[in-house]
Amino acid sequence: MSGKKSVLVAMSGGVDSSVTAGLLKRAGYDCTGVFMCLGQSAKDPNKPHPGCCSPEDARDARDVAACLGIKFSVLNFQHDLEAIIDYFVDEYRNARTPNPCIMCNSRLKFGKLMQYASAIGADFIATGHYAQIRSDDGYKRLARSIDDKKDQSYVLFNLDRTTLDKILLPIGGYTKPQVRKIAGQMNLPVRDKAESQEICFVADDDYALLVAERAPELCRPGKVVDAKGKTLGEHNGIFHYTIGQRRGLGIALGEPAYVVALDAAANTVVLGKIEELMHKRLLAAAVNWLVEPPPSKPFRAIVQIRYNHRGAPATVTPLADENGKIDRVVVDFDNAVKAITPGQAAVFYDNDQAVIGGGWIEKSDN
Repeated sequence: MSGKKSVLVAMSGGVDSSVTAGLLKRAGYDCTGVFMCLGQSAKDPNKPHPGCCSPEDARDARDVAACLGIKFSVLNFQHDLEAIIDYFVDEYRNARTPNPCIMCNSRLKFGKLMQYASAIGADFIATGHYAQIRSDDGYKRLARSIDDKKDQSYVLFNLDRTTLDKILLPIGGYTKPQVRKIAGQMNLPVRDKAESQEICFVADDDYALLVAERAPELCRPGKVVDAKGKTLGEHNGIFHYTIGQRRGLGIALGEPAYVVALDAAANTVVLGKIEELMHKRLLAAAVNWLVEPPPSKPFRAIVQIRYNHRGAPATVTPLADENGKIDRVVVDFDNAVKAITPGQAAVFYDNDQAVIGGGWIEKSDN
């Protein structure tokens, strides 16, 4: 490594990570672009997956590195991706709605990549996430991006707090249009590239097909019922449904109906009115704290319950286990919120900016 501060830049071949590399190079860092190869399942090496890690994306990332004049390498994380696919399917098996992006970030982009950076002596890792690392009273805090529409701090809540001083998120201080403009000014070959919206291991955005292939036992019919247990129809697998779903129910009730509950044990889908989706309380487990020490008393926060939820004011009450570890919380919202979904994350924000922590939603209540 040179005398400059060295940084591994996770480059997906998209405009955000490409501008990230460009900004760091311009700031004087010794940059190495790294493309994480996740493009196929370890169980099926001949079947490529689409999304953010296709061969075309690898080529684009390499072309950007060449354009910027930085080093470039490819890391094979295909085997590690298999564990995330297993988690994805298991969540549907348990009638929960998974969030694989959070798992990929904590286990791979800021997990395995951080280990690799440490092994080669790199000072930092960087990604193209729309979030910020801020200094607060002498230690680092994860905070929202200035672009409200693109903010990705929610999907980063599960990072290891001790690694925050090793992470650079340079585009968190820009809006998406500004990032596009910078890409044009740098004459990057991906400046006009469209964004990928797919989960990288789900072909054609058809998650149900993947679940059916991996867990065919879940493709069994069951009852669709109302809150009182009255049979309304049949389904072909509860993994086709998620809390809050309105479209594609295949049942006409004469009024708007929503999925309000899923019961894996009984293999039933419960439909109801929008009022039945509104809850004021949730329990979250496996909480990850990004502050030290973790809160031990109730505190006020803005709590976000899914990626496209802006957050709502609430009181968060930490719960300790038998060993005194605070790894669960009860969240009491000031007003009822819609479609609290088991398997998604509840992330707590200080003044709607810095992330205090977050956990995985177990259940909701009134």
